[in-house]
Amino acid sequence: MTLACRIHAAKDLRLDDVPTPALGEHEVELRLGAGGICGSDLHYFGHGRVGAFVLREPLIPGHEAAGIVERIGPSVTRVKPGDKVAVNPSHPCRHCDYCLGGRFNLCRSMFFLGSASVFPHAQGLFRERFVLGEAQLTPVHEDITLGELACAEPLSIGLHAVHRAGVLTGRTVLVTGGGTIGSMCVIAARLAGAAEVIVCDIAERPLAIARQVGADRLIRSDGADAASLADIADIAIEAAGSPAALATCLAATRRGGRIVQVGTLPAEGLHFPANSIMARELDYVGAFRAAHAFDWAVQYLRTRRVDVRPLLSAQLPLSRAAEAFELAADRSRSTKVQLVAD
Repeated sequence: MTLACRIHAAKDLRLDDVPTPALGEHEVELRLGAGGICGSDLHYFGHGRVGAFVLREPLIPGHEAAGIVERIGPSVTRVKPGDKVAVNPSHPCRHCDYCLGGRFNLCRSMFFLGSASVFPHAQGLFRERFVLGEAQLTPVHEDITLGELACAEPLSIGLHAVHRAGVLTGRTVLVTGGGTIGSMCVIAARLAGAAEVIVCDIAERPLAIARQVGADRLIRSDGADAASLADIADIAIEAAGSPAALATCLAATRRGGRIVQVGTLPAEGLHFPANSIMARELDYVGAFRAAHAFDWAVQYLRTRRVDVRPLLSAQLPLSRAAEAFELAADRSRSTKVQLVAD
């Protein structure tokens, strides 16, 4: 048995002992090194759902993780006991039309850890020990902390969003939302050659963190008038999951520009100004999870091309999971809160 954090329903988080799965031929048993609490984890806890994905049984959340290899199956060659590894939470089928076309993130049979997108649910990584296939693990031997390595998944989201934005060299990019994903988009836009990166948020702390990871200009969107935001960006990335933030993107993007939606908007929908998009010839595209970008993210982290340490607010043991979730939900006190094994 192993200690796990499980969400049984909205506002019902418990510490349970759960079985550790048997070790298969190509599987690896890991001990949790660090696991980041994501916005989707907070949605499952706060609302019992993330968009269309609704809890139908207790769910172990957590999909941003790094771990230490404890045991390996007899045919495992990729890692060995004692290795530090980054965990890719995506397990695509690799046989459907999307996988064969290289768009693994859109797999028709995706098994994404810590998600209610399938039933039985894809149990996640907020547990002391877990078993995964070796294909989802990347060993890292460089001098990097497990907390930093656990940021590979959110960094991959930012990298994929920027990839969906197209060529950024010499362009002005607006990011709405200065939380973890917004800040990862700032880092990714910088890597892609953006000339200026602007970040909007309604709170001071996220803006300060965005500055530390490379934002050039900061705007308190709750205090800015619409005219001052008009036509300030070539590309806008909506990373706040807020209808108001999307409205800011629509106002701020210049004619012929592109808006990338990476934040999850409320399930009840919103007013969508399709005529404005038509008349201004705006491209509006989605960015969902990541495909090849996870490998890019691990490489950027292991070579220190990027520094995610400003985002790391706290690490708490699994036995204090309720406290960790409370801290993670308070944007005035934290950006990225991680759970570690007791």
